[in-house]
Amino acid sequence: MIKYLKLVRWINLLIVAGTLYVMRFFILKPLLEYAGFQLQFDEWHFLLMVISAMSYTAAGYVINDYFDTQTDVMNRPERVIVGKEISRRVAITLHFVLNAIAAIIGIYLSFYIRISALAAICLIIPGILWFYSTSYKRQLIIGNVIVALLTALVPLAVFLSEMPLQARVHGQTLLGNHAFINMVFYWIGGFSYFAFLLTLIREIVKDVEDFEGDAAFGRNSLPVALGIPYTKLILYLLIALAAVSVMFIYIRFLTDTITLLYFLILLVIPMLVMAYLIYKASGKKDYTRISLLLKIIMLAGLSYAVVANFIMRHIV
Repeated sequence: MIKYLKLVRWINLLIVAGTLYVMRFFILKPLLEYAGFQLQFDEWHFLLMVISAMSYTAAGYVINDYFDTQTDVMNRPERVIVGKEISRRVAITLHFVLNAIAAIIGIYLSFYIRISALAAICLIIPGILWFYSTSYKRQLIIGNVIVALLTALVPLAVFLSEMPLQARVHGQTLLGNHAFINMVFYWIGGFSYFAFLLTLIREIVKDVEDFEGDAAFGRNSLPVALGIPYTKLILYLLIALAAVSVMFIYIRFLTDTITLLYFLILLVIPMLVMAYLIYKASGKKDYTRISLLLKIIMLAGLSYAVVANFIMRHIV
């Protein structure tokens, strides 16, 4: 069982589930209650959505490891599972089963909230994951952007699943309140934006970490195509964009001291430290540490939802 948990990156799956629940109970719910509304997407259906998201994510990890066995032997030999602890046939079967579970649940939920277009997305995601592992990952920047976009969809799914039901129940009362709908979207969209940006940074850092293996097997990653110095420059620009975005959001939309201190201490300063570490980095271990710091920054960004919930309930 442990080998299967390692294959699907069980800790990352818990983070996906945690992200969905944090967005639902610490951001969406208090915003709705502040305006006099209640959650309409019930707990059972929300749990199904969480299972679907975790299944898609797990399927993506499995198929990625399935096609990356050779490069992983060079880049991360200690982490190779497919072909070593789990046969390739079992791995590909598990991939299809997980995708089937995710898609069936997703299609059911899309009709439950009466947005049939989402059913098409549920069918497209397995194809995206497959082609990412077989093709897109080997193309310049495309694979990085795809992973970042899929990560950004996780918090956004909470908005997409709830608001159609709110419109169905409250009708014109809600539809006429565009300012409230925009506010809810901006809050959750902000988390999606930073999930995209920080995931993109992390994917590029991982490409630098895997430079030798990717170069040996002809992958056209940023470090292979442009060289590490230019890739570092791109990382500096993305980190600067993330740091400036954090401060812009505070100046434009938020004014409390708690948020200012949280942003500076747990987000902006660690980003500046990360930029410095990238500047000094020269070996694989350096980029492994940077990747770990990025995970911490991403968790800190998600955890701000708890702080925001406190501010909304006790200060605003």
